[in-house]
Amino acid sequence: MRFSIIVVSLNAGEELGKTVESILMQTYKDFEILVKDGMSEDGSIEKLPADDRIRLIRKKDQSIYDAMNQAVREAAGDYEIFLNCGDYFYDEKVLARIAKEIAGNPADIYYGKLFRRIQQTVDEPAHKITDFVCYRNIPCHQACVYGKKMFLQRGYDLHYPVRADYEHFLWCRYEGRAVFHYMPFVIASYEGSGFSETKGNLKRADREHKLITKKYLGKKCVLYRGIMLVTLQPLRKWVADNPHLSKGYQRLKSMLYRR
Repeated sequence: MRFSIIVVSLNAGEELGKTVESILMQTYKDFEILVKDGMSEDGSIEKLPADDRIRLIRKKDQSIYDAMNQAVREAAGDYEIFLNCGDYFYDEKVLARIAKEIAGNPADIYYGKLFRRIQQTVDEPAHKITDFVCYRNIPCHQACVYGKKMFLQRGYDLHYPVRADYEHFLWCRYEGRAVFHYMPFVIASYEGSGFSETKGNLKRADREHKLITKKYLGKKCVLYRGIMLVTLQPLRKWVADNPHLSKGYQRLKSMLYRR
């Protein structure tokens, strides 16, 4: 099986090279790297290593999700993984582990754990994708592996400039009828402060979350919103993001998921 690793870039500096190097270090070698660059002017593209597996796509785009759509249309792999500049594969055997999981577990979307570098903790996602998980907290984008058909049917909806990846995940489940498979290992090392987490995008992300969940979950949103309030979700998020408290919180969450 062949993987297409998609890296979207715009004046990313040294982080682009670090992300690409983490991919080239993989022991599993059947992959291509698609660097979709929005015409960077910082010299980062010129510093890319010389490797036949790197395919550079340089053209203007409307947004990060438009750039991802452009890259997907060029992808030749059976499975697609998105790593942002500054995010890395957790170690050199990640792709080998993913390939082994895929070989024994037919599915459309595979997902695993994420290492958060700021908190120095491993974030474990829910082991089963339920309606409440879709409302509350889906697996992180960098820890997901998509079968090619999920993007052949439909790419990212550019009407959601901050949370198009979230909307696409829910589309895969409710419209694309995707089969999901949890992989019990860490996929990526996440830099933090992602596109949807920047100060300017947080309010817009919240608005888009309400629109997306209403579209796919309907009246269930009222129940789930109430559960989140009763279980002190804002406080739990603060604990999860706190470098001093996050490890204990993640250990407790992992124990609950395993049960």
